[in-house]
Amino acid sequence: MKKGKFITFEGCEGSGKSTQLSLFKNYLEENKIDYIFVREPGGTAISEKIRSLILDVNNKEMTSECEALLYASARAQLVKEKILPALEEGKLVFCDRFIDSSFAYQAYARGLGMDYVSSINSYAINNCMPDCTLFLNISPDEAFKRKGGADASDRLEQVGIEFHRKVFLGYTDLADKNPSRIEKINCLGTREQTHLNIINALKTRGVL
Repeated sequence: MKKGKFITFEGCEGSGKSTQLSLFKNYLEENKIDYIFVREPGGTAISEKIRSLILDVNNKEMTSECEALLYASARAQLVKEKILPALEEGKLVFCDRFIDSSFAYQAYARGLGMDYVSSINSYAINNCMPDCTLFLNISPDEAFKRKGGADASDRLEQVGIEFHRKVFLGYTDLADKNPSRIEKINCLGTREQTHLNIINALKTRGVL
């Protein structure tokens, strides 16, 4: 049985997640809070190699099913190698994306359905669900406007705005159906305001 707490960060492409994670890490360091941080896909040597396959802009022939299975494979390695051992040691584990990304991107936006994605990930996560998930609640239209367009070197960012709108609808639906776990974070203000919203949400939920 896990003793630590597992917190995940989710959001559409360009939602400001990287910026917020950087600010959050600074907060943890300044307050001398012990933690480990991992990302998806990635976080281990094997998972990072899978990440390079998934995001490679040259892999446009990749099927939705292949993509979903690659994400699940990278996740399985990360959970067993890094996340579960840390939780068993009683640590705070923060992860940049996790299973909700697969639900939003593959189940909703790719149209594979929740049953398919849930089934393959039941093996990957080994009953290791987040205690709390922070969803940066900003639409892809606003997000890409903020960042100045899609990243030409990122296969997923190049898919098109309609795909990302489906991802956003997937996230909002997941948040509405799982309010006890998923916290919607208002991030329409300044990055400092969004950071404060994140800290307050984690304090309210007893994480910090």
